[in-house]
This record gives sequence, C-alpha cells and structure tokens, in this order.
Amino acid sequence: MIIETNSAAQTYETGFNMGRNVKPGQIICLEGELGVGKTVFTQGFAKGLGIDEPICSPTFTIIQEYKEGRLPLYHFDVYRISSPEEMDEIGYEEYFYSDGVCLVEWGNLFPELFPEDTVYVTIKKNLDKGFDYRIITVEGGEC
Repeated sequence: MIIETNSAAQTYETGFNMGRNVKPGQIICLEGELGVGKTVFTQGFAKGLGIDEPICSPTFTIIQEYKEGRLPLYHFDVYRISSPEEMDEIGYEEYFYSDGVCLVEWGNLFPELFPEDTVYVTIKKNLDKGFDYRIITVEGGEC
C-alpha cells in the first residue's frame, strides 16, 4: 500500500489509522531518514491505540513503554545499537513475542531479527513535490 501525505497532520492521521487497526503481537519496522516524520507517524500511531501521554523518540533510552492504551506499545529506536547481540542484551524478544505492539525505528539495521509477518513502513520525502510531501509505503503483514 502506498499513501501520499502533504502535511504533518496527514502523516499523523496515517499513523493514527494504523494504530487503530493494529493487532496484539504485531511488529512494525519503521524506516526513513532523519527528519522524515517517523516521530509524527508514531505519535499518531500511539493516539490510535488510545495512548494520550506525550510520545518522543527513544533515541537515548532505546525503548519506551506505553501501557495506557488498548494494547501496550513498545517503541524502539535502535539507531544507536551496534549489533544483533546488543539487541539480545536489551531483551528485544520479550517485547517482540508479547501481546503488545512493537514499533521499531531503524529496524532495517537488523533485518535478521524480524519475524516473517513484520509490517514494514517506509517514509520518504520528495522535495520536488513540496516540503511537507511524504510517501508512506506499507508492506508485509496485516495492518
């Protein structure tokens, strides 16, 4: 599925709609360059799960846990992780194989860790179409 957005609000709404429909145990690998809107998408996704607390990228904490929504959300940012072994050390499997939802930014750095039914969301800019234009591609799994 390919979704085009022309504002941060539309990117947020795309995340919101996905969050409303996500199922327990799903893993979403969120890819995109710095500044492309991954955090905006994640904020909408969390709101779609019914999470009202502020959502920010867990760049330095690696994992943020949000448990107030209809499903727990485990928000990873693995940009600073250097190896699959380091992912083992943080106990990623406990999150991946739980009844919550995992949203993993920069998961493309460790593709071997993701199960077959992972949903891949890629956000890209195209400045030729405008500063706020984004193309969001959703592949794999069901979401």
